[in-house]
Amino acid sequence: MLKSLEEFSIGEKGIIKSVSGEGRVRRRLFDMGVTPGAEVMLRKKAPLGDPIEVTIRGYELTLRKDEAALVTMEVK
Repeated sequence: MLKSLEEFSIGEKGIIKSVSGEGRVRRRLFDMGVTPGAEVMLRKKAPLGDPIEVTIRGYELTLRKDEAALVTMEVK
């Protein structure tokens, strides 16, 4: 099942299938290791849902909700 990273629940894991967006935002995500094939686990969400904290490639990364919406995931 495919869904965006922003729709994940705490503790849910998945594999990145694609990263949409363009220009600086997409490049920034790639530079942080958010690339197709990487495994991601949602660790925390802020009380209002923005930002979120994920574990990817062995480190914790904080993303804004609009950035997470650009990442399409396959749920494990």
